Amino acid sequence: MTPFLKMHGLGNDFVVFDARKQGLALDATAARAIADRRRGVGCDQVIVIEQGVNDADVVMRIFNGDGGEVESCGNAARCVARLLMEEKDHDTVRIDTLGGLLICTDAGNGMITVDMGAPNLMWDKVPLARPADTNRFALNVDGESLMVSAVSVGNPHCVLFVDDADAAPVASLGPRIETHPMFPKRTNVEFASVRDRAHLRMRVWERGAGITQACGSGTCAVAVAAHRRGLIDAKVEVALDGGVLAIELRESDGHILMTGPATLSFRGEIDFAGISA
Repeated sequence: MTPFLKMHGLGNDFVVFDARKQGLALDATAARAIADRRRGVGCDQVIVIEQGVNDADVVMRIFNGDGGEVESCGNAARCVARLLMEEKDHDTVRIDTLGGLLICTDAGNGMITVDMGAPNLMWDKVPLARPADTNRFALNVDGESLMVSAVSVGNPHCVLFVDDADAAPVASLGPRIETHPMFPKRTNVEFASVRDRAHLRMRVWERGAGITQACGSGTCAVAVAAHRRGLIDAKVEVALDGGVLAIELRESDGHILMTGPATLSFRGEIDFAGISA
């Protein structure tokens, strides 16, 4: 039996495995089985913590519900940071991911701040299939022209600003944009509305996971896109289906600081042979 933790960041939930002392042979098939909400444990992403290299405390690997390994996950970073802070009695930890190094600090009152680094706004780094102004460009989706923004926060995001995020067609439009040819690595899709210069509302279709309660990197991407268009100030609260994240776009170096909670739901054990059968 293999132990795991069930955790979530504002309802964006994870099955977390600690593979620092004993390796874990997790492939796409096993990740899909674990993420299955009827036959497995159930989660949006499966997280594997491995021994850190260089100056990182750990390496965090992220598998979406469809089994694909992806670059970054802000909500999962807060969850892993909480575990490490409690284990090491430190208020700062460093987590390496495929999307880059994340520096996490204890923000007090159960909150954790993640330095997500600077966004990449170059079309070929998002990446897009062809040159475009990532601040605002027309995306043709089944004959309909949509004005969108594109941002990389270690992973690709497509942001649509709408009048009412609560009424946005996330379930129908999200998957069509996720797999649009303009996004060769597929994309996360955010639907955002501006309440005022310090408050946004966002709903999300996550690449490989579908609709989730929250997306940390997506929240960062929306804040960046809104700020580039002059819609918000450098500090903003973003209301998600699962709760609120605070985002600061630090002027000194362009880094994105994301602050929010990380919650442990329960501990368990899993039989890999049984769940993959």
